Amino acid sequence: MVDRVEDCNLFMMCARLERAALAGIPDGYAIRNCRPDELELWYRFPFDNEEDRRKYRSYMELYFENVYREREAEFWDRCLFICDREDRPVGTCFAWRAYDSVTTIHWFKVRKELEGRGLGRALLSYVMGLISEGDYPVYLHTQPGSYRAIKLYSDFGFKFLTDEAVGYRSNDLRRALSYLREKMEPEAYARIKFTEAPPEFLAAVRSSETAQF
Repeated sequence: MVDRVEDCNLFMMCARLERAALAGIPDGYAIRNCRPDELELWYRFPFDNEEDRRKYRSYMELYFENVYREREAEFWDRCLFICDREDRPVGTCFAWRAYDSVTTIHWFKVRKELEGRGLGRALLSYVMGLISEGDYPVYLHTQPGSYRAIKLYSDFGFKFLTDEAVGYRSNDLRRALSYLREKMEPEAYARIKFTEAPPEFLAAVRSSETAQF
């Protein structure tokens, strides 16, 4: 079990997109693909400080090798940045077909100093808009420390999975709920919904010991 509740495992599923949550890209920003010469930048993107970027650098590289390397051309075709007027990436996210059968959201992140400006909603709107109805449900992995993102995911129609385990990872939902109740606005916490995972999804994520989302 992960020591810090902020870092424990949570899993969500969206069976139907709540289109009222969608938003356009704010003025001064644009979405484009991550370029191969920006891989090092992408490795660093999920983390808010240099200590964590150094600590998890090898993890990010290993994740790329295990999950994306065999489909590297597809990675560059899918991995997105939202950029400012100077073309500097300020957020990243993309949809990925995991386990050859499961639609997942990968590495959703907006720079901490730019949170609250609608960039995350715009980026997630763009990514969800690229997913066809036939590729639903959509799944994601998150942590309680990302409670602001969890509010956003809920707006889009994501529900927490209640299964005790997802693949080879524990699902720490019961442990996390008191933390989320404390951190989230009461109305946002009240809108959280729950569901069980479909059996075919659970079978797919058990097909590989590599966590692909």
